[in-house]
Amino acid sequence: MVRLTTDLIAKNAGHKNRSEEDFGQYLQKITHLNLSDKNIDSIGDLSFCKNLRVLYLYDNQINQIQNLDFASNITHLYLQNNHISSIENLSSLKKLEKLYLGGNYITVVEGLDKVGELRELHIESQHLPLGEKLLFDPVSLNSLAVS
Repeated sequence: MVRLTTDLIAKNAGHKNRSEEDFGQYLQKITHLNLSDKNIDSIGDLSFCKNLRVLYLYDNQINQIQNLDFASNITHLYLQNNHISSIENLSSLKKLEKLYLGGNYITVVEGLDKVGELRELHIESQHLPLGEKLLFDPVSLNSLAVS
């Protein structure tokens, strides 16, 4: 089990602790973070990454969208090819423009009514049970039509 935490960011970013910039300051400056294909199964506390705009978490083992309440500045979220079965916990992502969820286990597209800036939703190639089709919640569908 690999949890996405600031420790994992430190390990993968190769941050050298320079005297003029401690790791906390470094985290606050990050705008793009690529942690794809790292066997991550859950998203931990990333609240120090206040300026994060683009988050790449594709090709992992993530089961649930969580702990993104801090991420009000995220514009692009890449979560394709994980184990996500429901779209949830996105209401704080007020600036989210592009959401990539292809290759997951989502059966119902819902929970997008609070994501007012969403311009692109990529939800192709879901691993659906035999005979089932991808369903769209009318409230989410209407909000996507407006945005």
